[in-house]
Amino acid sequence: MEVLEAMETCTAMRYFKEDPVPRETLEKLIFAATRASNPGNSQGWEFLVIEDPAIKEPVGEKVLAGMAPFFASRPQGQDGVEERMLVGAEHLAKHFAKVPAWIVGMARKVYPPHDPQEGFMHSTIYPAAQNLIVAARSLGVGTCFTTFPGHAEAEIRELCNVPDDLHMFVYIAVGYPERPFRPVKRKPVEEVLTWNRYA
Repeated sequence: MEVLEAMETCTAMRYFKEDPVPRETLEKLIFAATRASNPGNSQGWEFLVIEDPAIKEPVGEKVLAGMAPFFASRPQGQDGVEERMLVGAEHLAKHFAKVPAWIVGMARKVYPPHDPQEGFMHSTIYPAAQNLIVAARSLGVGTCFTTFPGHAEAEIRELCNVPDDLHMFVYIAVGYPERPFRPVKRKPVEEVLTWNRYA
């Protein structure tokens, strides 16, 4: 698949088949992630892939408990796109343990070596995460960035023995999609592009 087509159709997937994603495929996604630009080639990233139901189930329970108040009181009367996103997010939270794999993108505070700064962790992990989801789309694998596993960070750290110096930034659901990929909805380029200077 041509890369711009992958980007154009890399919609967030919140409904997944339960078929496992082969480890070979998951490793390809991490390979793609680690081709990303990063500050000073410091490569302070690490990726935790969670596919074990014994981990996903208790983490999923904690996630749903943390998100339940939001879902119970979420705004009504949203437009169609917003409503579909919220319904999908609730579905994803309720089916957390059935998502074939979760990838946690993490980074260490290692750059610059003489004065490590938190901002460089963000510039390390977010380009890597974007590479990962575009690569997944090219392989017919669905993904979704989400923040709600943050409600279970302590449980993930304990169950997966995550070192204290790894900072969790990105949670990505990964699986074969139940629904078709569609073009993403974005502003036209002319609305966000300025040539040379603002008027």
